[in-house]
Amino acid sequence: MRHVRSLRQRLTLKSLAMIATLALLSACAQSPQILSVDPKASGGYPRAGNGQAVTLNVVDGRDSSVIGTRAGVDSATSTITVEANDVIPKLQAQAEGALRSMGFNPTTQANGGPTLTLTLDELDYARGSAEQPVLRASALQAILEAKIENGSDTYTGRYTAKRNQSYAFKPDWDTNNRMVSELLGSALDRTFNDPQIGSLLAR
Repeated sequence: MRHVRSLRQRLTLKSLAMIATLALLSACAQSPQILSVDPKASGGYPRAGNGQAVTLNVVDGRDSSVIGTRAGVDSATSTITVEANDVIPKLQAQAEGALRSMGFNPTTQANGGPTLTLTLDELDYARGSAEQPVLRASALQAILEAKIENGSDTYTGRYTAKRNQSYAFKPDWDTNNRMVSELLGSALDRTFNDPQIGSLLAR
């Protein structure tokens, strides 16, 4: 009898330990994520410049550094964040490289020549349900706005990159970081592949 009671106690303790472990894992899975994105411009853009200096400004036009949540609802415990002081310098470096590959000489000092202001207008990570109940999905979107001023000529373009991702398990930090990095890289490519940008900067 004592043996049966002892066995039941051990099983109860094991069950409680398993429940506590699952609860801890669930809490960790919903912890906030602060991403450190690494966007890459692929290159191969139309070459239009001949060494002209271009004043380049990259700015954050978003209302918030929070791009979405992991739980699909507003919750401080599941936010996904991309801080401006992390992403803007990286976009600046990639934009500088893109301009050099196009034949321009990017600078941050105004010199009376052409100016390109690149604004991160939107960066969104929205969660939704896929067709199959066991799967979930994320809808990512990035929008860059490029404004060019060259003398009396101006040009503004908006470039949108989208990505829909389905998965069986909630993406971890590495997966989300990679997806957002690739999304921003795609937005950069759409921007600098616009022939109007090189044409106006070269005037």
